[in-house]
Amino acid sequence: MSIVVRPANGGDVAAIDALLRRSFPAEDEAKLVQRLCIDGDMVLTLVADDEETGGLVGMIAFSRMDVAIGDKAIAAVALAPLAVEKAWRQQGVGEALVQAGLAQLGAAGAILCFVLGEPGYYERFGFAAEWAQGFASPYAGEYLMALPLQGGAMPCGLRGAATHAPAFAQLGGEQ
Repeated sequence: MSIVVRPANGGDVAAIDALLRRSFPAEDEAKLVQRLCIDGDMVLTLVADDEETGGLVGMIAFSRMDVAIGDKAIAAVALAPLAVEKAWRQQGVGEALVQAGLAQLGAAGAILCFVLGEPGYYERFGFAAEWAQGFASPYAGEYLMALPLQGGAMPCGLRGAATHAPAFAQLGGEQ
């Protein structure tokens, strides 16, 4: 089994929505992606296709965040959600999506990427709760992790707010 990672396009909308609804116990993630797109807060969406069938087997989304360090706004994104078809899990699809997304965002100038997720999974990519500590966020804690994208360098200064796009608040988490 092999995959191709590529930017999502308009023709992927229905397949992404269906994948999210199958992958999570509630429809929150599907609604989150819809809202991020409608609000114009989606920064990057990648999909993984099965090379043989061309079918969509995974997706990852990155959205805009408002983040400040030393009273200066910095370019930051939130990774959420990441979904992989059940039959394709534990075969490197999620890893390929995360690595491709982080590489593209770093090359585009993003300074930090935040994720709210399982440390045991995301730490392998360099995410750490320590990088997110000190930022004002309703998600603060061991599951909120960050990763500096510019050669591992964290900007200097007092950490301020790390605010997710408004769509996250509709999930009951923020504001």
